[in-house]
Amino acid sequence: MNPYILCLLLLLLLLPIFPTAKPDLASDRAALVALRSAVGGRSLLWNLSEATPCSWPGVICDNSSSVTQLRLPAMGLSGQLPPNSISNLTHLHTLSLRFNSLSGPLPSDFASLRNLYLQDNLFSGPIPDFLFSLPYLVRLNLASNHFSGPISLSFNNLTRLATLFLQNNNLSGSIPDLNITTLAQFNVSNNHLTGPIPSILARQPASAFSGNSLCGGPLTSCNGTSIPTKKKLSGGAIAGIIIGSVIGLLVLVAILIFLCLKKSSEKADSKEVAAVKQTEVEIPGRGDESGTGYPAMAARKEDVNVSGSGSKSLVFFGKSERGFDLEDLLKASAEVLGKGTFGTAYKAVLETGTVVAVKRLRDVTVPEKEFREKIEAVGVLNHENLVPLMAYYYSRDEKLLVYDYMPMGSFSALLHGNRGAGRTPLNWETRSAIALGAARGIAYLHSQGPTVAHGNIKSSNVLLTKSYEARVSDFGLSQVVGPSSTPNRIAGYRAPEVTDIRKVSQKADVYSFGVLLLEMLTGKAPMHAHFNEEGVDLPRWVQSVVREEWTAEVFDLELLRYQNVEEEMVQLLQLAIDCVAQYPDKRPSMAEVSSRIEELCRSSLQQQHDPLGDIISDDADEQQAYSVDSGAPQSSVAD
Repeated sequence: MNPYILCLLLLLLLLPIFPTAKPDLASDRAALVALRSAVGGRSLLWNLSEATPCSWPGVICDNSSSVTQLRLPAMGLSGQLPPNSISNLTHLHTLSLRFNSLSGPLPSDFASLRNLYLQDNLFSGPIPDFLFSLPYLVRLNLASNHFSGPISLSFNNLTRLATLFLQNNNLSGSIPDLNITTLAQFNVSNNHLTGPIPSILARQPASAFSGNSLCGGPLTSCNGTSIPTKKKLSGGAIAGIIIGSVIGLLVLVAILIFLCLKKSSEKADSKEVAAVKQTEVEIPGRGDESGTGYPAMAARKEDVNVSGSGSKSLVFFGKSERGFDLEDLLKASAEVLGKGTFGTAYKAVLETGTVVAVKRLRDVTVPEKEFREKIEAVGVLNHENLVPLMAYYYSRDEKLLVYDYMPMGSFSALLHGNRGAGRTPLNWETRSAIALGAARGIAYLHSQGPTVAHGNIKSSNVLLTKSYEARVSDFGLSQVVGPSSTPNRIAGYRAPEVTDIRKVSQKADVYSFGVLLLEMLTGKAPMHAHFNEEGVDLPRWVQSVVREEWTAEVFDLELLRYQNVEEEMVQLLQLAIDCVAQYPDKRPSMAEVSSRIEELCRSSLQQQHDPLGDIISDDADEQQAYSVDSGAPQSSVAD
């Protein structure tokens, strides 16, 4: 027999004797159990009776053959990471332990990682050298810890690094010349760094270097004299500053008084004859949150119930309560709820005890006939997820809209109010139900005709009933108010193709609603997009995160506890991304959006308990306790 054939047959006979080279899941499981024993305790509710760890919360495997991702954010982990635990996860490429209480130095035996998220822990000591030997590292976030010492030049070894966040630590010394061509995101703010900023980092925003004693780049030139330092001022300098400030303030007050007196004098001269018989009935306001103050609602008695151009009384719609008139409304006690896109909103309490919300429009750009036609078209709209327009008033000087008062405020206040200690988390079931209600309301508006659009969709225009049902407000107003009144703060919701708020399409509404969904899922407010880590607007920030990292890096921490509905959260995030597509024809219709959210809500309702032992509940009493105890802003009318 041919000797080559004989060797081949012998090799085939001996092959079953040798063990296969498949990854050892048993060693991965042992490493995870050791990690849980050291820092997890009862926080990690893993079923240790299962042979495979791939079904444990936070553990992600590749075809159930090896652990590739370990994501344990906000799991209450504490203590020091043990050696020979994470390093035994030989196929691990993503590790997220953010928002825990882990402390001490980092063990020096980490495996080869691509993504390492350790922000918001208690790690201390210098940045460990072993990190510089991870050649595949792409994202590194060590922010908000207690790392100290210098920033090593060895970061240049990480040739694939795209994200480096070191802010809110105790790092000192100068920033080295980081020659990493792939570095896109960088932040060293709020440390103890000194000296010039390397030229290669000059394109980073100034906020990436604030809270240090640095110069150059986006900050003040190193040759200037106005570089911020941390030296203490002398007593004489402080006294001089105080005296100068007082003198400047007095001069400013005197100028303001003079201007006010002059303006009042001019008004008195121009209306001297009319003012003889004129009296005013006001609803007193308390001013907006900024302290500027807005004029209270006021109407002249001569405008009430007199003949002339159109009716000078309240015009009611449908079966709305007619137990009061304009005179009653103007006598009511009131408080300013806020200054919004189209005017100032008030809570008015009538002498009979009836409570209504009143919006005083500004910058109305259409003539009276057109105004009445458009507002009356709004008044006949009737849907359970819209704030009904009860009545309106039109005169030359005043345009008032009267709505049902929504006692639980806006979705914006509920979502963003009191993010500190003592806040009751806003659960998935409540958020998704609010999103569904808002989608249904907007879909109803769009069903009224192909040219009918809301024009100003945002979370502060989604109001809530006592049972936390969503009611969309401010619809139809963009057609009667000029674009000059639109503040920059709604730009975060506006579709890229919109240049005139009076010409908003239904697909632009879909974009705005997509941003609202992103706001709900991430907990970030679009008008504060520049405070995000990535320094971009909300849609761009979410789209910059790869899908595999959505769970750990995108979702609001309050939602991470509901891991049994993670799939529904991911699907809703994908829907939001579809809504904020760059081109309008790529976006779904609001009817389709509403239908898809309804399917997700129906699916999530089938889940009764989350794996962390918390029952998903939308108990109204619990939510009421949040709104009272947390101190969340109770804005109860759209702004």
